[in-house]
Amino acid sequence: MSNPLSPTDYNFSLRGSLIGAQMLFVAFGALVLVPLLTGLDPNVALFTAGAGTLLFQVVTKGKVPVFLASSFAFIAPIIYGVQTWGIPATLCGLAAAGVFYMLLAGVVMVRGVGVISRIFPPLVTGPVIMVIGLILAPVAVHMAMGRTGDGAMVLIPETTAMVVSLVSLGVTVIVSLFGRGFMRLVPILCGLIAGYGLSLFLGLVDFSRVTAAPWFAVPSFTIPQWSWEAIIFMLPVALAPAIEHFGDVLAISSVSGRNYLKEPGIHRTLMGDGLATTLAACLGGPPNTTYSEVTGAVALTKVFNPAVMTWAALTAIVLAFVGKVGALLSTVPVPVMGGIMLLLFGAITVVGLNTLVRAGQDLLEARNLVIVALTLVSGLGGMALNFGPVELRGIGLAGLVAVVLNLLIPGFKTSDSDGLKGPAVPH
Repeated sequence: MSNPLSPTDYNFSLRGSLIGAQMLFVAFGALVLVPLLTGLDPNVALFTAGAGTLLFQVVTKGKVPVFLASSFAFIAPIIYGVQTWGIPATLCGLAAAGVFYMLLAGVVMVRGVGVISRIFPPLVTGPVIMVIGLILAPVAVHMAMGRTGDGAMVLIPETTAMVVSLVSLGVTVIVSLFGRGFMRLVPILCGLIAGYGLSLFLGLVDFSRVTAAPWFAVPSFTIPQWSWEAIIFMLPVALAPAIEHFGDVLAISSVSGRNYLKEPGIHRTLMGDGLATTLAACLGGPPNTTYSEVTGAVALTKVFNPAVMTWAALTAIVLAFVGKVGALLSTVPVPVMGGIMLLLFGAITVVGLNTLVRAGQDLLEARNLVIVALTLVSGLGGMALNFGPVELRGIGLAGLVAVVLNLLIPGFKTSDSDGLKGPAVPH
């Protein structure tokens, strides 16, 4: 008898429930890390990941076996946005990023993929990705050393914090380098577990909130608050995940043996990402994106039935209403997350650098040097531009500088595929 989960056609059955839960487990560590680092609610993140995946499946006609969840590319911008404007205003910017995806989907449907490479070539996306990784690197260092993200308050003695953070970092690196099979798909989860276990041994974990939390609780949904500043700030950040999306769809197409770029079409998958991101932001969750880790799990298990991701989504939604899940996640000590952030923010920076390298362009050529140099300095140097009540700085300013300079300075050359080169930003 043939396995009903082997075909690539949608086939929803009870048999896929356990495999779907396994797919969620692969994404779980990365999924909850984003809200833990940014101050968003983990239970809301679980709910919006599940709801976003279901919405994506509707838009793509249930044809693509992917799971959508929190994007790492937005961690630094969300932290900055929450510190600057607060959570509701930051959510407004994230919702606008989803709308940006939808507009890109419309442009791709009408003009083709090549239009993206003409506006956002590697010379633009590379340095912007580097700014994303570097701008809040001090936050990772502060947390790894047992302080709050801004360094204003010591939460855990520095020596103890450094031991815990280095264990979390070390295990994550070791599993990434030497893990085999399923283990290689969950290095962040392994690092979290190792650091948390050591924290338990050292008495750094307080379970009082877990004891007090109810088993059943409606997630603490948050409504966005209008903010032009947050919108303008977040739009350039959406460039990296949008380009990453093409790579993810190509990867899952290669794994499953079906061309999802043509059917259901890249415009539909991008539209699904955009709608899921805006839905998440409107409820208080982090932006959604297709998960490379889950693509790896699909390749490992050879389960290509998209209905398995429906089960993963339903499992995430059910867990979102378990109050003790969020309370337990909130007990993760600061240095555990800080240790992983050291690698994460550095890795994002390297991805941006590699985007430039793979483009094969001479960065010392005058035009390239001007664009990259001014993008990095304007983004990292604290420069700010004021347009009435709107202030543009950091990542938003870097994105604007890169796009404008690339379009204005003579000598712009690209092929239709240039803008899609380079590895994806890690989730």
